[in-house]
Amino acid sequence: MQDEMLKELHTRLAERLLDRIKEKDVKASDLNVARQFLKDNGIESLPVDNSPLQKLIDEMPFAEKRKNPVKTN
Repeated sequence: MQDEMLKELHTRLAERLLDRIKEKDVKASDLNVARQFLKDNGIESLPVDNSPLQKLIDEMPFAEKRKNPVKTN
């Protein structure tokens, strides 16, 4: 029974966060809560060409843009 309640709470929170970030008057604090919810649930993303994440990175005012991404072994 408790597992069902936690699952419902998790689902409703995710639904409400999604609704909130789609609203015109979304606040930075709302986006931060959604970001933390994703992080807490192990949701991560890597930028790929033409993705919204890559476009966001391209618009960030970094002093220097990397020409060659860091490679890992």
